Amino acid sequence: MGKQRLLLAMIFGLAIAAIVLISATPTRLGLDLRGGTQLTLQVETTEKIPTLTETDLEAVQRVISDRVNELGVSETSVQILGQNQLLVQLPGVSDPEQAQRVLGETAQLEFRSQRPETNQQFQIENQILQQHQLELLTLQQAAETGNQSLLNATTADPDNTPVSAELEQQIQSVQTAIRESNRAIRELFAPAALTGERLTDAYAQPRQGGNQWEVVLDFDAAGGNQFAELSRNVAGTGRSLGIFLDNRLISAPTVDVRYAETGITGGAVISGNFDAEGASDLAIQLRGGALPLPVAVVETRTVGPTLGQDSIRRSLYAAIVGLVLVLIFMAVYYRLPGVLADIALVVYALLTFAAFNAFGVTLTLPGIAGFILSIGMAVDANVLIFERTREELRSGKTLYRSVESGFYRAFSSILDSNVTTLIACAALFWFGAGLVKGFALTLAIGVVISLFTAVTCSRTLLFVSLGLPQFRKPELFCPGLSTTAPSNS
Repeated sequence: MGKQRLLLAMIFGLAIAAIVLISATPTRLGLDLRGGTQLTLQVETTEKIPTLTETDLEAVQRVISDRVNELGVSETSVQILGQNQLLVQLPGVSDPEQAQRVLGETAQLEFRSQRPETNQQFQIENQILQQHQLELLTLQQAAETGNQSLLNATTADPDNTPVSAELEQQIQSVQTAIRESNRAIRELFAPAALTGERLTDAYAQPRQGGNQWEVVLDFDAAGGNQFAELSRNVAGTGRSLGIFLDNRLISAPTVDVRYAETGITGGAVISGNFDAEGASDLAIQLRGGALPLPVAVVETRTVGPTLGQDSIRRSLYAAIVGLVLVLIFMAVYYRLPGVLADIALVVYALLTFAAFNAFGVTLTLPGIAGFILSIGMAVDANVLIFERTREELRSGKTLYRSVESGFYRAFSSILDSNVTTLIACAALFWFGAGLVKGFALTLAIGVVISLFTAVTCSRTLLFVSLGLPQFRKPELFCPGLSTTAPSNS
């Protein structure tokens, strides 16, 4: 009896610890419950790769997954759709524009040295590019605000043309001019002597003496030597060290003459006109690597918190109603064992949710379905035990021996059913993706804990109750037993 009481104290101690853990650790919710952003990306072909293969899609998927992980989003999902698309789910991401910037750009980093005797031409082309960029910014502001005065400031002959049509024409013209300016600037620089493939790390940090940010780059050994040689060649010449991202010049620093012998060692710094968000996005793109193929965002969907809360509420209602009905059935049909099984089920629910929070499981609607299904597994285990106990009582055994034999005879069936379910969960987790994995994980955790509560918690509660005279009555375990079979207590 002392052993059973010790187990009982351990069970209630675990229940209290589970309550504390649930209260202290917030539950992680997936896209369908928490809200967030869902992107559909179209993988495009190139001249070198005119046909997409499964290997090409997997390569793009890996880079996108790396960038998503750098965003710090939990329970992300990057799935291949069809022959040329990817579905990206970002729970908790409320800024789809940032997601598009980070995930959709190629991020091909190149370091180029400026060609000799091109300083004057570079200054002219750079000024032209800056003018075009300023003009494009003005037009974009006009498009966002619908401000006619901004439009009039960009056109010499304003008329009554609708703002949207006028802006569209102006923006297209300026974008074409920007592309031409970028092409002209690239021709002033030699081919890339160093690329982002040699990059080992990239991180954003604030610049000294201002509100602007910069991106610090670290290279591997070979990349460090290449950067040192590249900076040594332009040191003290007045020529720039061009840093290009996707064939666009983002920074063109000059190198001081003191580096003419050794070059710059220890990494590089991109000090363009970055704010904190822009520097962080660029660092994420560079760390994740360049996309092997270009992608285009074809659809963006934002799941708001209202939908998430509604899904949570409906799911909780379903779970609570189902659990209450199960508890009532167990108490009415199985009497005292049913009441004790209800207590075990409450302990099971607390331990399961605590395990979800402890292991960082992200709940989704399929995950909640897996949890509810595991409740059925826990109930099934108790049903097997209690039916075996009733069979032993009807055969004339004592109450204590019947309960003991019921657990013994039912254990093999309970173990077999739980093991087969775990095998199915392993297959779903291994071969499935996204929400299927979440369903398999929650179901597996629930099955393991249900096995523990059925064999340990229910057993302990039953044997402790048998130690109390008021509960040592066969009719509390098997109604109508006195009229069908003799009993010994």
